[in-house]
Amino acid sequence: MKALAAAALLLVLQPSAPPGGRESFADAGRAATAALFRSFYAGNGRWRDCTLADCSVGNRDWGDDSLTYAIALRYEASHDPRLRAILKQLAVSAPVYGAACPSATACASWSDVPEWDAVAAADDYLATGDPAALGKAEAAFAFVEQSGAYALGACPRIRYQQPGGGGNRLKTLETDANAIKAALLLYRATGRSVYLASARTHYAAVRAYFLDPAVPLYTVYVFDDGTTCRQVAHRFFASVNGDMIWSGSELARDTGDHRYLEQALATARAVARKLVDGRGVFVDLQAENDVVEPLVEAMARLAPGHAFARSWIVRNAAAALGARDPAGIFGRFFDGPPPRTTVTAWQANGGAAVEIAAAALAPRARAPLASPWSRASLVADDVSGTGATIRVRGTGVALLGTLGERCCEAGHATVLVDGRATFDATGIWQNKSSSGRSIPDTVLFAWRWSRSGPHTISFAPPPANAKEGGPFLRLASYLLLR
Repeated sequence: MKALAAAALLLVLQPSAPPGGRESFADAGRAATAALFRSFYAGNGRWRDCTLADCSVGNRDWGDDSLTYAIALRYEASHDPRLRAILKQLAVSAPVYGAACPSATACASWSDVPEWDAVAAADDYLATGDPAALGKAEAAFAFVEQSGAYALGACPRIRYQQPGGGGNRLKTLETDANAIKAALLLYRATGRSVYLASARTHYAAVRAYFLDPAVPLYTVYVFDDGTTCRQVAHRFFASVNGDMIWSGSELARDTGDHRYLEQALATARAVARKLVDGRGVFVDLQAENDVVEPLVEAMARLAPGHAFARSWIVRNAAAALGARDPAGIFGRFFDGPPPRTTVTAWQANGGAAVEIAAAALAPRARAPLASPWSRASLVADDVSGTGATIRVRGTGVALLGTLGERCCEAGHATVLVDGRATFDATGIWQNKSSSGRSIPDTVLFAWRWSRSGPHTISFAPPPANAKEGGPFLRLASYLLLR
């Protein structure tokens, strides 16, 4: 019966055919929602982690959770009871966390996983009112908050990803940014002041250790070797910056302290100015370790009162319409070509979310339906190593290679566009394959310019670190948009 209900939902959500070669954002939002269910929803409250039939199925951690966030975002705007029924299924299958780990030696869980899950379960609760979902959200949050396994090292105000720091001594903002958001959602759900106090405490710690010294963006990585704490500069994940924008806005509302909103707006404006290609469209410089839905959600939160955030949603949604495959699934790059191969949840969530947000903000606005990349030429070019340069003449380029070629993490490259390194210094992290699969013909990097001309894309070896590894790059070909 649940499978039949999901199939019926797909039929209702399918949009009508767009007239005149232009698509309304109302139709695009419906199509994006339908495509998520058609390609990723396995029924019974579980998501597939990619578009193949044999992909892993579950309802845990950031890939699955990002799809739940997108559906919750759609439900918040539409209040569609059919989506509420799916969110109830997701609440039932959400993981159950027990008592917090007392110490690093008695704990196996990474700290960010329960925090991603806490946000998803809180979203489920706020949509459905299911008390079991609230209980799961509180338990997932407490599992980290009350543990002695993570708040250690030279800067114990921020928490290790692995118990006691593990082998790499990494503290990722994915833990604390999600913890802040989860605490604020739980404060909204329960009114308990302990959650608001926790959010304020962790927010201040994040500002102290993860905020870039020169620009109001947050890097995602700090290494704590027990003596010093060192940022990895300019790793500006969409997820954590989105969480901090959303949380700053929410804290301002909950506390009446306008400084939180000012900080959120500063970060959001920096995203809109700095993390973009030559046409001002957001660029997600990751293999698939990041998820973009939280950034979309944050910009949508600001959009009603701030024109730049609304423009960010509409501009990116218009660009992303050209980044869909025939099944309606989005690639990672909003300004890039449609996916050419298997797509994962980590890649697809952002494009779906930005169409869902645009449908709520500007349902009648229309954007071109055809992808400009349909005119692109495929150029075979075997580029190996991090000293190469690709010279093109055109308006856009998309670099193709195997995602997870040396599965599953170490190996990335700095990317320079016309001689300047991308502002987010992640570049191409080719070997980070969150699905654990090696996926050929993946779009590893895409960039567009506002006008045609001669351009160069060059690569340099990045400083190695214990998370991302040393230099690695191997491209098979590229698409050139003239």
